[in-house]
Amino acid sequence: MPRKVSVAAWGAALFISWNAILLLYLMSRSRGTDHSDLTAHVIQLAEAAEAELEKQKGLLQQIHHYSGLLNQQQPSSHVRLAPLMPIKNLNVSSPFPSPVGSGPLPLVIPILVVACDRPSVRRCLDSLLKYRPSAEKFPIIVSQDCGHEETGKVIDSYGDAVTHIKQPDLSEVAVPPEHRKFQGYYKISRHYRWALNQIFKSMGYKAAIVVEDDLEVAPDFYEYFQATLPLLQKDRMLWCVSAWNDNGKEALIDPGGTSLLYRSDFFPGLGWLLLRELWEELEPKWPSAFWDDWVRRPEQRLDRACVRPELSRTRTFGRKGVSQGQFFDQHLRFIKLNQDLVRFTKMDLSYLLKDTYDPWFLEQVYGAPKARAEEVLHGQVPGGRTVRVEYTTKDTFKAMARAFGVMEDLKSGVARAAYKGVVSFSHRGRRVFLAPPKDWTGYDPLWT
Repeated sequence: MPRKVSVAAWGAALFISWNAILLLYLMSRSRGTDHSDLTAHVIQLAEAAEAELEKQKGLLQQIHHYSGLLNQQQPSSHVRLAPLMPIKNLNVSSPFPSPVGSGPLPLVIPILVVACDRPSVRRCLDSLLKYRPSAEKFPIIVSQDCGHEETGKVIDSYGDAVTHIKQPDLSEVAVPPEHRKFQGYYKISRHYRWALNQIFKSMGYKAAIVVEDDLEVAPDFYEYFQATLPLLQKDRMLWCVSAWNDNGKEALIDPGGTSLLYRSDFFPGLGWLLLRELWEELEPKWPSAFWDDWVRRPEQRLDRACVRPELSRTRTFGRKGVSQGQFFDQHLRFIKLNQDLVRFTKMDLSYLLKDTYDPWFLEQVYGAPKARAEEVLHGQVPGGRTVRVEYTTKDTFKAMARAFGVMEDLKSGVARAAYKGVVSFSHRGRRVFLAPPKDWTGYDPLWT
């Protein structure tokens, strides 16, 4: 029997069976009940029937959804769905939300919260729940490592609002002798691999937003990712969307630039969206430690970029961690979190696609007047609001970055927030492009 007919048959059988049971129940109840109580019983039964029908309606919608996925699936698809089961065996109250759908059903994007031993994960979850527009569209899945009991109780206190999964391997990781003090980074990498496998392989989602347990989010956090997901799906030279601007301190951003978005060659992390296809590419060679720096290497990046905002849509409050507060006191705690609700889903973001963005961006950079860093720093540049400051060596870049207050470190030759070697930021109301010469040929991995 064709699948569509099978699904329809099950639905019809369910409807007929329920009505038959309801009729028999009414008849049996009415024989032993006087007329004065009959109305009350009928009302109670009607209310119960209405509730049960709503429940069965949801069940039929799930059957229809999975049938649609199977019918649309191509032989080369990576989607793996179990065959349709008889209704009596279908687990309606599955602990995992439904995977990403297709067709007319809304796209589901899970939020993966990576947690360990911070009871302050409550601050992260409160923030995510405060602004979440839909529990069905944005299920929150907290993956906990470390086995920390107090943190686990905090997560469980949210009940059905979140799904709590636990990394089963809590053993010590064998590390080289010179890396003993870095064992925490090895455990983090192991946890990320397990958690992302749960999201993409076990639960079958097609995209996910990864959030660490020490982040709080902006009011338009979900709006931002919902609007930028189509860019990631269309442009194969994009491999992530990040909520984070490494140079997002108040003195370095355009205060009116809440809707400004950019491409960046630097992987920012700290609240980021990826597709399952990327995980399938990275997972077989996933590193044993320092996964974020590994991702930034050219052999992983493959000249692909991320989308990042002018104003960050996440902010970290986690001074405590395996990095021992590195950068937090000097930099991270000054990152400004956007507080405005920007309706990105109402905007045309196609300008961020590579073929459109690159010519426009290069014209903006190299069409801007050139000035020396000292002139810009001392306000000695007349004219428009945009200026270009050029660097030619690693040392000159670092010196200029330090003078302007932007992040000066480089990973595999790429500066934070850079695109095509250009770091864009605001200085006293002026847009500054800290840029290499126009004949720049690419990043030098030795600049590190």
